[in-house]
Amino acid sequence: MPARVQTPPGRRGRPVRRGWRVALAVLAAAAATVAVLLAIGSGDGGDGKPISRHHTGRAQRRPEPVRFTIEASGDLLIHTAVWERALALGGGDYDFAPLFKEIKPYVAGADLALCHVETPMTPAPPTSYPIFNTPPALAQGVKATGWDACDTASNHSLDQAQAGIDATGQALDNAGIEHTGSFPSASAQRRPVIVRVHGVKIAFLAYTTDTNGIPAPNPWSVNIASPAHVLADARHAHQKGADAVIVNLHWGGEIVPEYQSQPSPGQLDLAKKLIASPLVTAIVGQGPHAVQPIERIDDKFVVFSEGNLISNQSPEAGLPASSQDGLIALLHCVARGGHVRVRDAGYVPVFVNHPDFEVLPIGDALKRGEGDPALLRASYERTVSVIGHGKHIVPVPPKLPPPG
Repeated sequence: MPARVQTPPGRRGRPVRRGWRVALAVLAAAAATVAVLLAIGSGDGGDGKPISRHHTGRAQRRPEPVRFTIEASGDLLIHTAVWERALALGGGDYDFAPLFKEIKPYVAGADLALCHVETPMTPAPPTSYPIFNTPPALAQGVKATGWDACDTASNHSLDQAQAGIDATGQALDNAGIEHTGSFPSASAQRRPVIVRVHGVKIAFLAYTTDTNGIPAPNPWSVNIASPAHVLADARHAHQKGADAVIVNLHWGGEIVPEYQSQPSPGQLDLAKKLIASPLVTAIVGQGPHAVQPIERIDDKFVVFSEGNLISNQSPEAGLPASSQDGLIALLHCVARGGHVRVRDAGYVPVFVNHPDFEVLPIGDALKRGEGDPALLRASYERTVSVIGHGKHIVPVPPKLPPPG
């Protein structure tokens, strides 16, 4: 007679119900396993959020944004009085760095600093307007101030012919400065300047609209701006790995009159054609020797003209007071997943102080008691009245302290 299994007192019938519970738990676990496997296969975690195929059960993270600032500034226009001042500062050798010491924090403090070399640099004796030649020591001043790359495409690029282009490039090479816009060879013209900023690759392209009627010695001597040329170069830069393309446009007299504070129809037409392309991230420019607006076009930024950074232009030379005004543009960028955009732009109004030719950031100069307060305030007001003050375009400082 087989032995009977004794049911403990008070638990009669429970073994049967417990068996059903075990069976249901097994079925539930199996269903959950199937659901997870299906979710992995579909990329859905069950709540509508994707599950990484490589990290089961964890949501795939978006890449962290990379933030950086690009600085761009106006014409380095080296008239006789400017190089004579540099010669005096160097005690017989040219030393341009002291002329920029007050703006150095804004230049060196940027993640990428871009300058515009308006005039050719050769070892021959210096000359001024209308055919310029600048001491090559300017390149050392550029390096000491903190600029990383310069454009050399301007209406004066050909003032010293191909020899001037070659010597300018050599001076910048000797100083360790990247440069583009005018070239010693066809192969150099085809090689884009791409600078890495916190892992982001930024291409810098530069063009002039004209060369004061001087014919180019070679087709590759200097970049002449046209939509087809710029966009072809921008596409080539992206093919070479660039994540973003900054285009520098030097506006010559054939497209805008000098000292004009508003963009001409020709400027607007070219800028709009370029900025409409996904190949171009932002445009910076100079040329009319006056500041012009910073505008958002198709949600991208165009700095039409930064004005003069340094020159001997002034009312004393019979020119508008605005010829002593300039700005340092600060493009605040965000990169995420290979896409780069400029989210907003700051600008530092600057003033070329005569007769020492120091470039003064106006807000800082007023705090330190440097320069003529009336001239500085008037310059600031002129620049801000042209550029404006908005949510995404802000002067530095946003306003000046009260007089006195």
